[in-house]
Amino acid sequence: MLTRSLRLFGRAPLTRLRVQTPLLRSLSSASVSNARPVIEGFVAKLKPEQPKFAISPDDIRILSTPAQFYSNLLDMIRRAEKRIIISSLYLGSSESELVSVLAEALSKKPRLEVYMLFDLNRSTRPGPQSTAKLLLPLVSRFQGRIHVSFFRSPSLRGILAKLVPPRFNEGWGTWHAKIYGSDDDIMISGANLNQSYFTDRQDRYLYFANQQRLSQYCFSFVETVSGFSFELQPQSTRPSSPHSIRGGDYELAWASTKPHPHHIHETAQSDLAALKKTYSGAMDAVDPNKVTLLPLVQGGQFNVRDEEDTLKLLFEHLDTPLSGPRPLLDLTSGYFGLYKEYQNLILQGSNFDCRIIASSPRANGFYGSAGVSGRIPEGYTLLEQRFMKAVARAGRQSAVQLNEWEKEGWTYHAKGIWLSEAPDDLPRLTLFGSTNLNSRSAHIDTELSFLMLIPEAAATEPLRWRLAEEVANLRAYSSPWKGAERRVRLGTKALVGLVGGML
Repeated sequence: MLTRSLRLFGRAPLTRLRVQTPLLRSLSSASVSNARPVIEGFVAKLKPEQPKFAISPDDIRILSTPAQFYSNLLDMIRRAEKRIIISSLYLGSSESELVSVLAEALSKKPRLEVYMLFDLNRSTRPGPQSTAKLLLPLVSRFQGRIHVSFFRSPSLRGILAKLVPPRFNEGWGTWHAKIYGSDDDIMISGANLNQSYFTDRQDRYLYFANQQRLSQYCFSFVETVSGFSFELQPQSTRPSSPHSIRGGDYELAWASTKPHPHHIHETAQSDLAALKKTYSGAMDAVDPNKVTLLPLVQGGQFNVRDEEDTLKLLFEHLDTPLSGPRPLLDLTSGYFGLYKEYQNLILQGSNFDCRIIASSPRANGFYGSAGVSGRIPEGYTLLEQRFMKAVARAGRQSAVQLNEWEKEGWTYHAKGIWLSEAPDDLPRLTLFGSTNLNSRSAHIDTELSFLMLIPEAAATEPLRWRLAEEVANLRAYSSPWKGAERRVRLGTKALVGLVGGML
C-alpha cells in the first residue's frame, strides 16, 4: 500500500500537502470519513436542468496510452452493428488504415450507418489528402449510410476570411469536441485522429460500455451541430445553394433552408438549448453505487456556457470555509493559458490547494514549427510567467504548484481536472473531454467535456484508484516549472499581445 500510495502523488509535492506515513497506511476511499463533504455540497448546488447520466463504475475504463486509444477505436468500429459516431477536429492525411476499417465495416454490415463531424477549416487545408478528400470515396460508395459534416466558425467572414492563410484560420474558432461511439459504447478524449495521437502524443481517454442513453445524447449532440454545418457530397453539376463550397471533386453542401453560414448564432444557441432541455432532469434511477456524468457544452460564440458556469460553481464551492482537510485540485492542460475567470478563482481561493501540469516547450505540439507558429511554445511560456507572478502577488505560492511535462520524443495534449476531498484521498471528481481550460476554449472553440462525480462507496473505489493512477502517470513525467528562467523575445510578446486569446 505504501508504494502504491507514494506513486499517487508523483514528484515535487506541495510543502503543505506532504503526506505523512500514518495517512499513507490508511489511504483508501474509507479515509474520507472525517473529510468535509465537498462533493455532496457541490452536487446540491448543480442546476436541475443540467443533463445527468448514472453509470456503473464497472462499465468505465480509463486508457493510458495513445496506442490503447487507437487500438480501442479500431475495435469499436469493427464491433459496431448499427451506428458509429466520430467527432474530432480533423482526420489526418495518413490515416488510410482507419478509413479502410470504416469501409470494411460498412461493407460487411448493411444496417450500419456512420455519422462524422469535423472542423471545416482544418479539414479542407490545401494538399493531396485533406479530411474531405480522404472521406469522399466512402461518401460516394456508401451514399445514404455515411454522413460527414463540417462545422465552420461564423466569426471568420468577409474580406478577412479571404486574407487569412489556411494555416491560421482556425484562430477564429474550431469544432473541437472529441467523441468516438460504437452502438451503445462511447469513448471521450481530447485526442484527434492523426498518427501522433496514436503513437507519441499523450492525452486522456475514458471509455464507457453499454450506455444507451449516453450514446444517444452524443449522437443527438453531433446531429444537432450537423444541422448548422456543411455536408460532404460528391460534386454535382449545380451547387445545392449559393453558400455551398466546391473543393475540386467534392462539394460542401449548405442547404438553402439553413440561415446564412455567417449568421448561425441564434440557430446554434437555440438548437443546443433544445438539446439540453430534451435531456434535462432525466436521469437513470438513483443508485449510490453509480457515478454521475454531466455533459458540459461550451460554445462561447453562441452564448452556450455550461462548462464555464459549472466550473465557476465548483471553484466557488471549494473556497467555502468548512472544517476538515483542504481539498486538492489537480489540473492539466497541454496549452496552459488558464481562462481569466478560472485563474482568478484559483488565485483568490484560500481553502483548497491546486497542482497544475503544463506542457514543457519541447512537449508542445508546435515546438520546432517553421514561421510564426514556432513561437507558440514561447508564447505559452509568457502566459505561464504571468500566471506565476499572479500566484506570487496573491500569496498562493505554497498552495498553487506548476509543473511541466516532458517525455523524450513525445508531445503533450492531456487536459482536465481531478478533485480529491483531502490530499491523502482518492479523486471523487474529474473533468475530461476537449476543453483546454483556456480563453480559447471559453470563447472561441466549440467544446464538449464531461464532469464525473463519484460517490463514496466500496463499489467505486477501484475506479477512484484508476483515476489516481492516471494523475500519477502524468505526474511521473513532470518536474518543477522552469519557465521563470526562459527568455521570451519581444516579438513573441507582441504576438501574444495581438492574438493572445487565440492561443
